[in-house]
Amino acid sequence: MQQVISVWVRDPRIQKNDFWHAYMDYEICLHTDSVFFTKKMSRVRRRFSEFVWLRQRLQANSMLMAQVPQLPPKNPFFSLNNAQQISERMAGLQRFLEQILQSPQLLSDSCLHLFLQSELSMAKMEACAEGRTRYSVAQAVQCCGIRRFLSQEALQKDSNISGDSDSDSSECRGSESQFKEDLALKQTSPDHLGTEQEQRVCSSLDSA
Repeated sequence: MQQVISVWVRDPRIQKNDFWHAYMDYEICLHTDSVFFTKKMSRVRRRFSEFVWLRQRLQANSMLMAQVPQLPPKNPFFSLNNAQQISERMAGLQRFLEQILQSPQLLSDSCLHLFLQSELSMAKMEACAEGRTRYSVAQAVQCCGIRRFLSQEALQKDSNISGDSDSDSSECRGSESQFKEDLALKQTSPDHLGTEQEQRVCSSLDSA
């Protein structure tokens, strides 16, 4: 039976560092039944510079034994307000990930799993992949989303906030809609909340 790995790059959002500096990030939705992934559904947000980091790490780690696909070219005139440029970049980023996910060698890279299924920064992803953190790659992946759903009370509070919240403001279309529903159920189930020990590990992700 053929294993499926579906990935979508969607929902571009402008994030502001301060009054003068802003960047755009994108939501990455992953849905799979592949044995390469212990977590079958996930959502994270990544910016273009993190995609560049991922490609560099994959290229270095593969030692030329695997062909790492190209990213869409960096446009010096890229505008956060140009819908066509944003759409073209998203399509290019999705093709990049789809091609990576077709390579068994690249699929075994810890940096890829942390990029797709953790909320760690580039520095923390690199440290975790090299074994320089108190938590493992598997723990970082498992904790993605747990901190946002530590209790039913927190979830209820979030549901009362405007529908423009960062995680649920727009819906996936087609098969993505079902993926979103399944993911929401998984994230709010008692099993997904993790044990007390898992929650302590997750808390350490922020302090490490």
